[in-house]
Amino acid sequence: MRALLSPVREDPLDAASFDAVYRECVADVHAYALSLLGDRASAEDVTALAFERLYRSRARLDSARGTPRAWLFAIARNAALDELRRRRRRPQPLSHDPQPRGTSAGEAEQSQLLDLIARRETLRDALAQLPAREREIVLLKFHGQLSNAELARVLGITESNAGTRLHRALEHLRECCEAADREEVA
Repeated sequence: MRALLSPVREDPLDAASFDAVYRECVADVHAYALSLLGDRASAEDVTALAFERLYRSRARLDSARGTPRAWLFAIARNAALDELRRRRRRPQPLSHDPQPRGTSAGEAEQSQLLDLIARRETLRDALAQLPAREREIVLLKFHGQLSNAELARVLGITESNAGTRLHRALEHLRECCEAADREEVA
């Protein structure tokens, strides 16, 4: 009789839902881990571990506490931080984007491609200059596409504090990018 009174709890992340979360998030989780760790092998390990932990903990997933995506990025964050603590060293800088090979594209397209590569390098270098705490919140926001409320839950802070930290980190990132642009001109 007691079983009839307690609500039946369905698996909030069944196999089809898990597959959809995987397909939607795997590239973003990998990019986030790669940005934090600086090497592809460790990023792949952290990505796999994050999805494994999400799958094993899917029965505890509570939609009132956030989306599966936010839960996944919290898991990935913890796994990446564990890896960094295990290493006891700073993340290595990412290798540069490959230079474009000779293409049949017009000069305007090649110029745009070179400009995009230069901006990515500037952004990557600026991210590397940020303190780990600021870099982490920027990466969670943009790789994780988390709302400020989800950022707050992942980081264990208030939503207001998450917004303030993000704003400050973005301002710092903008300053680093502008400084790099000024150095290029000089």
